[in-house]
Amino acid sequence: MKEKELTYKEAYSRLEQIQALIESNRLDVDELSEKIKETSALLKICNDKLFLADEETKKILEEIK
Repeated sequence: MKEKELTYKEAYSRLEQIQALIESNRLDVDELSEKIKETSALLKICNDKLFLADEETKKILEEIK
């Protein structure tokens, strides 16, 4: 079964949660490594969604010119 795709808001919220965990100094090295991997995936999701929104906005603006 395909995993549910996160929305931008969900991915960003998870990034904020991870940031708070890291800043709290409550993670051991193994957990930190996993959180960094998760952060990388979440950043890609956010970047892809921002890029898509930018492209769609440009397309719409071109159509109304």
